[in-house]
Amino acid sequence: MAGVVLAISSVVAAPAASADIPGKDEIVKSPNISHLANIPKEGPFANVNALNSDWAFQGKYAFGGNYEGFTIYDISKPATPKVVTQVHCPGAQNDVSISGNLLFLSTDRSMSDDSCQAVPMPATEKAAWEGIKIFDISDVRNPRYVKAVETKCGSHTNTLVPGKKGTAYIYVSSYSPSDTFPDCKPPHDLISIVKVPLKNPTAAAVISEPVLFPNGGNPGDPAGTPWPNGTSATSGCHDLTAYPAKNLMAGACMGDGVLFDISNPEKPTTITSVRDDENFAFWHSATFNNKANKIVFTDELGGGGAATCNTTIGPEKGANAIYDIVGKGAKRKLEFRSYYKIPRPNADTENCVAHNGSLIPVKGKDIMVQAWYQGGISIYDFTDSSKPKEIGWFDRGTFADTLVTGGSWSAYYYNGYIYSNDIQKGLDVLQIKDKATDKGARVKLDELNAQSQPDYFDQD
Repeated sequence: MAGVVLAISSVVAAPAASADIPGKDEIVKSPNISHLANIPKEGPFANVNALNSDWAFQGKYAFGGNYEGFTIYDISKPATPKVVTQVHCPGAQNDVSISGNLLFLSTDRSMSDDSCQAVPMPATEKAAWEGIKIFDISDVRNPRYVKAVETKCGSHTNTLVPGKKGTAYIYVSSYSPSDTFPDCKPPHDLISIVKVPLKNPTAAAVISEPVLFPNGGNPGDPAGTPWPNGTSATSGCHDLTAYPAKNLMAGACMGDGVLFDISNPEKPTTITSVRDDENFAFWHSATFNNKANKIVFTDELGGGGAATCNTTIGPEKGANAIYDIVGKGAKRKLEFRSYYKIPRPNADTENCVAHNGSLIPVKGKDIMVQAWYQGGISIYDFTDSSKPKEIGWFDRGTFADTLVTGGSWSAYYYNGYIYSNDIQKGLDVLQIKDKATDKGARVKLDELNAQSQPDYFDQD
């Protein structure tokens, strides 16, 4: 396992003066971005503590997670999206993935049972439940809850890996064990793999719990390390991004960034891993470029609840780290190329850090759209992995006069448009018109789970 702290070869300039920060709720954007629509959160999802979370897409529908459940939107007309239905089913984070007629929902909060009427229960109670819920969405107006699968330490996020003969695998990421938790004891150096027969989802079950860090992973820095320094110990993974067409997966695992071989989806194996104990606090998520010779890892400094996009923190912490994949087969390694952080200032009342994004499919280019919480949305080109550059952006001023968790949780490109799940403001639909990205609108997908990346161009 590699454990080298790597030098910076390229960074984006630190944010400018605070006078450039937009006012409360003020929308600012680059000229090539159009803000087409916004649908505020509704009903039980409108509460400030009901955070919007991740996205999945299928056909003309977008499925948006929320800590209180999920919302289905009709996006057949992106400029005038409509709410189809809401499913009230509390259980943070309620990240979503889709395969065919099934939706998979992550519950990472200890609940009294596996129903949608459950209430929080301490994880110290053996009877508490958390894991994966499965819904039949063949009728999008009336989703039907069909199955629950309990997993160790719950399901913070989930990643869909297609199998053969009508089978899907759900890789469940979870972390933060405790000796006081009956179902989540340390060491927790594993993921849970749920096998789902797509035509018989009631038979879904955990089939394996592979240990990914037999040596314990990154030990991390001791408690009390001065802010903003300190690296998390590895006790599981936060997020896994599969690239099934390449039999690869990238793992953002708290203190480690990992490249996996998933040619046998029931037995993922580690190819190589890296650490950055100087500038990365918490390896949060990962995105391959389409050729699968680069990975963008994100660092969720401050857990997504801190103001880190300012001159005090600087351009390296709370940023993306771009790595090239070099070598072949089992000898592949990850080599650091640069950091990328949004080049705009943010107020101290704005939680801001690198978060979830996806590729804009332009052949021969590596372009990504990415959420930065209250830092807004950034579109940047990392074709030259040593010199990433921003080509478009969208931002709102601070949500409140005090630090309240808000902003874009996930911003993904789907069939020509950018869909942002804003934690407090709801669905935003954006369009970028730029010669660098226009060709991306020609690529049409039937389904998108951002953590199960498609090969947009069927490259060999």
